Amino acid sequence: MYNILICDDEKDIVSALKIYLSSENYNIFEANTGKEALECVKNNDIHLILMDIMMPEMDGIAATAKLREEYNIPVIMLTAKSEDSDKILGLNIGADDYITKPFNPIEVQARVRSQLRRYTKLGGMEQKPGKIVIGGIEIDDEAKIVKVDGEEVTLTPIEYNILKFLSENANKVFSSAEIYERIWQEKPIGSEGSVAVHIRHLREKIEINPAEPHYLKVVWGHGYKMEAKK
Repeated sequence: MYNILICDDEKDIVSALKIYLSSENYNIFEANTGKEALECVKNNDIHLILMDIMMPEMDGIAATAKLREEYNIPVIMLTAKSEDSDKILGLNIGADDYITKPFNPIEVQARVRSQLRRYTKLGGMEQKPGKIVIGGIEIDDEAKIVKVDGEEVTLTPIEYNILKFLSENANKVFSSAEIYERIWQEKPIGSEGSVAVHIRHLREKIEINPAEPHYLKVVWGHGYKMEAKK
């Protein structure tokens, strides 16, 4: 059984998250400040933390930064839509993911499962012989198999080649024309629009929330990239 710490100063939010996660049979711990969260981690074997950003005494950003000095526990930040800069700061100081309020119960469950699988099985971005591993995505090029959080997904040959190409060049931005020329091995001549269609289908298969992709990102005016957190 996994131990999940929910840290938020709003008791209604803690109660809602407990309900969302109750069907997964997790053991839930609670904290209302960053300081309480750190104390809970110190005294218990916590496997994942849902951490609110805005809290009294010590906020989620400061608590996560302090946590990263000693622990590698997955941290999912709980944010409001207006806290975009805090989301970026949270990821930069060591948070693994974020969920935007108001919560979608299915998304909460999926993101928690994703981080737990990654933490216990996939070892982050650790590379394995003959495989490309980025977060929860594992590409076995010899077997032509793609797994997302340990579960195999079915891709078309074009989707597979796009994913493999962007993953091999993680964090580099490629225009639609560049992707088309590399995958189709011909000049696009107006056909590069098909790349967007395949990217959309890929997101539907590998992203928890395709509307807010965690991996396949668009860089407006430039193209697409496979984002790998460092």
